[in-house]
Amino acid sequence: MASDQGPSAGDPTSRRRIEPWEFEMFFDPRDLRKEACLLYEIKWGTSHKIWRNSSKNTTKHVELNFIEKFTSERHFCSSISCSIIWFLSWSPCWECSKAIREFLSQRPGVTLVIYVARLYWHMDQQNRQGLRDLINCGVTIQIMRPSEHDHCWRNFVNYPPGKEAHWPRYPPLLMKLYALELHCIILSLPSCLIISRRCQKQLTLFRLALQNCHYQGIPPQILLSAGLIQLPVTWR
Repeated sequence: MASDQGPSAGDPTSRRRIEPWEFEMFFDPRDLRKEACLLYEIKWGTSHKIWRNSSKNTTKHVELNFIEKFTSERHFCSSISCSIIWFLSWSPCWECSKAIREFLSQRPGVTLVIYVARLYWHMDQQNRQGLRDLINCGVTIQIMRPSEHDHCWRNFVNYPPGKEAHWPRYPPLLMKLYALELHCIILSLPSCLIISRRCQKQLTLFRLALQNCHYQGIPPQILLSAGLIQLPVTWR
């Protein structure tokens, strides 16, 4: 794709792309809006062709909309593997987690990887257990990093000409805080991320409340990447 052009007018994915303001609105991890957006990629068998599309909340959560669309449009052949990648603005709630597990249990040839921009009501014990259940049944869940934001911008957004590398830059530290909290969920540790709102100034505040169990349970490399521990220095 030429650097001075946006997505080609003849690009078959153009009608399925979202607008730049939508991407920034949905996937900014600082913005705790209620609406949700799902960008997804599907690859069948050994084919290199990737099917991309997007979905938003209706009267149902985006995860349920995807499952209903997938099951109604596809006559699934169990002998053909299917790889699905989701880029979600919010992690699944416990009810959607349950629906996803049921969907996958009926389709053993399907693998699912989920990248999320934020954790949905992450202190709710049912939501935390729902994410653990998904991981235990083979689903990969990760917090979106700059590389995933860049990928989504290039492949799912109707960016202006010459702006293919101008995806919104979100604070890397905030992504690391969400990643820490996701590890707490996976390891059944108490929540370490506290999110609060100051309505008068319309500010969202993020802070860590670490306990000894967090330092003992979270892998050292994760603590190191978040700047919570330092490597020992040996003087010669």
